[in-house]
Formats: sequence, C-alpha cells, structure tokens
Amino acid sequence: MTYGRSEIQALLDANGLHPSRALGQNFVADGNTVRRIVRLAEVAAGDRVVEIGAGLGSLTLALADAGCLVTAVEIDRYVVPVLREQVEPRGVVVVEADALKVNWAEILDGSPWTLVANLPYNVAVPLVIRVLEEAPMVDDLLVMVQREVGERLAARVGDSSYGAVSVKVAYWATASVVGRVSAQVFVPRPNVESVLVRLVRHPGAVPRPGPGDPGYDRLFAVVRAGFSQRRKMLRRSLEGVVDPDAFPRAGVLPTSRAEELDLDEWVQLANAPHTESPEPSGGAR
Repeated sequence: MTYGRSEIQALLDANGLHPSRALGQNFVADGNTVRRIVRLAEVAAGDRVVEIGAGLGSLTLALADAGCLVTAVEIDRYVVPVLREQVEPRGVVVVEADALKVNWAEILDGSPWTLVANLPYNVAVPLVIRVLEEAPMVDDLLVMVQREVGERLAARVGDSSYGAVSVKVAYWATASVVGRVSAQVFVPRPNVESVLVRLVRHPGAVPRPGPGDPGYDRLFAVVRAGFSQRRKMLRRSLEGVVDPDAFPRAGVLPTSRAEELDLDEWVQLANAPHTESPEPSGGAR
C-alpha cells in the first residue's frame, strides 16, 4: 500500500492539515519512488529501520510492505495522530520527537539499524551528522535530501562541493549519491532538486572517538578553520591554529588549500604538535 497525490491531498483535507514550510514538509506522493527508496536501501523483511520525518506515512508504509520493523520519528504534533492511524496497524512504532534532540539509545536498541528518510531540507546536514556521531547502532543510511546537500555529503577531494561536512562524513562513513528524485513526486512541489544518498558506516569493533574526545574536537576545529577561508593557502587560513613546523611533519604542503586535503591528511595535520588550540568544534553542520 502506498499513497498517490490524490490520497495525500485527501488525508490533508480530511484532517485540516497543511504542509508546514517551517518544518520543511514535502510529502512523497508516488508509489514507485518510495519502493525505489526501499530497494536502494537494501532492506528486507525483519530488518530494523528507523525513519526520520515520517509525515503522513508514504515511505513508512512501503517499508512495512517490505516486512521491515519500522520505528517512525515525527516532530509535527498535528501530523502524528494521522500517521499513527495509518501505520500503527501495520506494526510500526511511532515516536513523537525532534530528531535533533532525541536520545537515540532510548528509542533504538543496540542491534543494527538502517535509517531511511525523506529529510527536511533545512535540517538535513545536522540530522545526518548527529546520527553518525550519536547513534552507533545505525550502521547504514539512505536519505533523500536537496541535491546540493547530497553532493556535499558525498563529495571527495577535487569535487566542487567538497567541504568541512564532506570530511566529517568521510570520518564516519562511505557516502555516495545513488539516485535522483523528480520534484513532481512531492506535495507540495519543492523548488529544488532532490537526490538519494547512501552512507555506510565504517566497520569496527571499537566505536570511533566522537564529540567530547580531544582528538576528535581538535581534528574538526582544524578542518573548520581551514575551510572557513578556503581560497587561502593553509599556512594563512590555519595561522595561529597549526604551527608552521606541523606541515612538513604531516607531509602537507603549506601552500595547499583546504579542498586539496583528504581525511587522512587532515588527521595528520591536526595531530602534529601545536602551541595554540582553536575553540572545540561542535561539528561541521
């Protein structure tokens, strides 16, 4: 069971709802699109899936149709009753919460989870980064985001979209753009193009250091400082942040620019001895 445009509009009208611009609501109204998302996420019957921004349940129902065990997170208190009515009979667990504030350990157990979501454009980057940093049980993500955002998440050295966010994503996962989505499948129709991005968390028995770890905070403070003046050579953009002697120790040319360094080179540069530390970074959001 999936929703088309007429079903979405009927649900909105019957419940006196209007898509919220403030919450970035654009509901998917195309069965082929949601089934394609499920296929690209490579989830199957019995897999645990968390969905952020479930809305009226278009994608939620497609996940349930595939036999997934779905936990759907939705912030809009007006939409939640409609969502519950549509998806709870299918065994979906609905959580009314702000995904930027929720304690993931309270709603997801320690077994592996996949995140599948049509993310609100205005909070897509901080949501993805927060899941990577704070929800280690989520080891695979398939997210639909604005095209420019998706390109930033998946960018590599040499790409025009490569930036601080790209480096942070690369620290946690391997990311790639796996598809495009037409604006015509949404209600209301957005003025931007959308893409599907898959992120696969790097494997490891021991969790990687995250926010609050001195090495992690130092690394991304250096990355942020470098990209804050991306047109300048690093010896200038990192002045007062990285000692001049750190460049040869790290094997990085001081005449390099931020977009020329991959994750390993940023790590080497951040780990080189320094005399002055930048303010700890809350993250490349």
